[in-house]
Amino acid sequence: MRRGLVDYYINFPTNEPRPAAGREQSALAAAGAVTGPVKIKGNMRDGASSLKKYGMATIANDKIIQWLLPFLESYLATNAATPLYVIPYDDNVSLTRRAAAIYGVHIAEPDSADLDALAKRLYPLFPAHRRRLRKFLSLALPLDEVIYLDADVILFRDFRSMFGRLEAGKSDFIVAAQTGDYVYNKNSAQYDFLRGAMLFNDGFFVASNAILGLQDFHDVIERDEAIFHAVRQRGMLFAQPLTNFVVHRLGLRVLPVWACVPGASGESFYKAEGVTFDATGPRDSQGDEIYFAHWAGAVSFPSRRVFDAAWCQYAVQAAERTRI
Repeated sequence: MRRGLVDYYINFPTNEPRPAAGREQSALAAAGAVTGPVKIKGNMRDGASSLKKYGMATIANDKIIQWLLPFLESYLATNAATPLYVIPYDDNVSLTRRAAAIYGVHIAEPDSADLDALAKRLYPLFPAHRRRLRKFLSLALPLDEVIYLDADVILFRDFRSMFGRLEAGKSDFIVAAQTGDYVYNKNSAQYDFLRGAMLFNDGFFVASNAILGLQDFHDVIERDEAIFHAVRQRGMLFAQPLTNFVVHRLGLRVLPVWACVPGASGESFYKAEGVTFDATGPRDSQGDEIYFAHWAGAVSFPSRRVFDAAWCQYAVQAAERTRI
């Protein structure tokens, strides 16, 4: 039997059983996902305003193809009406390009030279890891607003309701998960603009390059690089401290998605508790709608947790779709 792209790269934990097929199918059906064959739709946008261009973006390479394919499968089932752009993490993207062609999404390659130089300046000893800053190339896409998501995510709902919510000075930057860790160290208390700032996980955000652009990252570091290094949390953290620092230094107003989209939940963590499923998808312990699940910091592939059956089924469907 011929094997798909994902078959060569995905390995479910050998010491943990895969969820039964029935449980996988039930989880997707409860999440409102399409579980049968899907015809790939065109990229006609049906967003909040016909005068604006909206899109979604992620960053990936072949090293994480086992995460990218379930993400793409979930995108196809829930958000195919919105253009998706995959930004190459590096040059190791031959499988990534094939997957993009299969799913009808864009490979976006804006000029990364200046951003890569900034990454080298900030993190000279980490040439492989500093490419994580390439997620900021989502701000260089030809879009009025972009939803950025890490690739270790699956989507449960249509995200178009999140567009058109940004407004300069009122809602500059929208995030899902707040965090108290993995951003700054204790030195941040010395700076007025950081005290009381809302810290966030940058694995998801909604942004507009009319409010926050690539040049802002260069300008802030040119002015305040010493402060950034003084306050950033160490420990193999690269993009997230910088995203937070630039947003906070510019005084942008950060809002959680639940404050912008009626009924939306701020929950997305793969270890979430109190999650229930109904015909529309997963809901948090308060009954609010969960839009996506994020395996941030996961050290193994999904297996037994609340969102894992849906991820596994998307992986199975991706294996079938990419069999060539």
